[in-house]
Amino acid sequence: MEFSSKLLERAVDEMSQLPGIGKRTALRLVLHLLRQPDRQTKRLTTALQSLREDIKFCSNCHNVSDLPLCEICSNPKRDQGLVCVVEDIRDVMAIENTGQYPVHYHVLCGNNSPMEGIGPRDLTIDSLLQKAQQGKIQELIFALSSTMEGDTTNFYIYKQLQPFNLKMSTIARGIAVGDELEYADEVTLGRSIINRIPFEGSLSAS
Repeated sequence: MEFSSKLLERAVDEMSQLPGIGKRTALRLVLHLLRQPDRQTKRLTTALQSLREDIKFCSNCHNVSDLPLCEICSNPKRDQGLVCVVEDIRDVMAIENTGQYPVHYHVLCGNNSPMEGIGPRDLTIDSLLQKAQQGKIQELIFALSSTMEGDTTNFYIYKQLQPFNLKMSTIARGIAVGDELEYADEVTLGRSIINRIPFEGSLSAS
């Protein structure tokens, strides 16, 4: 891709470093910004700079926050003894959007993945163990991705927490509402059968 401007080329190169953004998409975005009023581009620049300089990570759950303690952890209406373990902040947002369960969270900031050089020490498992040791957790809900890495991480944490006699559960995995059975993979279908519920329960849930 040939550029008539080094400034344009540099901006496209930087934009294309973002996940899922190729050179052509980066060029389209940069040209869009060039056509916008200066104030809009400056707002974007200021927002990105503030994100890097002012963002914090919650001292309790490791979620992103504007304050040392995030709004979820500081909410007295939340059940402090019920902790949902997730991989990253996107999972917190997904669960919060359901509006189903006012839990506390613990963000691991990744999954145990030896292939990528990520081990338990690279995650926030130690602070989770400290919460258990301090008696702050009554029940732990595993809400990690249903992948090899997610299952490995679940099992590692489960083994570490066994001495504390906590109630530990995992989110149900199975066929999504509206999915046709023939398109489900074998693992998902198998888990759906294993995690089956009484028919009467399915009537009340529908």
